[in-house]
Amino acid sequence: MLFSPALEHGRLLRRYKRFLADIELANGEQLTIHCPNTGSMLNCMREGGQVWFSRSNDPKRKLPGTWEISETPQGRLACVNTGRANALVEEALRAGTIAELAGFTALRREVAYGEEGSRIDFRLEFDGAPAYVEVKSVTLGYPDSPVAAFPDAVTQRGAKHLRELAKLASQGVRAVQLYCVNLTGIDAVRPAEEIDAAYAQALRAAVAGGVEVLAYGTRLDPQGIVIDRRLPVLLSP
Repeated sequence: MLFSPALEHGRLLRRYKRFLADIELANGEQLTIHCPNTGSMLNCMREGGQVWFSRSNDPKRKLPGTWEISETPQGRLACVNTGRANALVEEALRAGTIAELAGFTALRREVAYGEEGSRIDFRLEFDGAPAYVEVKSVTLGYPDSPVAAFPDAVTQRGAKHLRELAKLASQGVRAVQLYCVNLTGIDAVRPAEEIDAAYAQALRAAVAGGVEVLAYGTRLDPQGIVIDRRLPVLLSP
């Protein structure tokens, strides 16, 4: 996935009201842009750090830009636009990069399912047998550690998705939790037990119930992002 048009560059002044960020461009201009991330963005940004954003010329938009990439306090790059994860995964699925999910005959997005009113990110068909794939974007890293963690804030919705997947697995339907790691310098993924112990417990219960858990890392820079490698998932507390 290439960024087109090319991303513009600035430095972060502050993020506030969750969806707003003030940045300063190289010419001294200050700009308010949209922050498309509902999480805490823990360890994902720092005031004065570099940011890259896409700009829109749509006159109907209230804000001219969307925050795409952040420099983390550890010097990594993180794609903070969580809306990119599903597009990246679809690109990788169609290219056959995610080997465990290769060979499907049809792909549908945002399919309603489950007993708790959920929508699955991808439903794949394999000779008539479906696979349900839930995608989560991972951007939480820690100093001096190559292991990323999810989630970066308590997520009841994430735990609900795991319950829904586990129910499918109990019925003999293939169910997959896929972590898309949009953070450089990462070699593995784990549940963030220190942030949401209930989610970590739900993940381990889902795996015990037959849910497949996959993680894939990305190659990320201001020119583009691509999923390029399988990462291990560390489930032990």
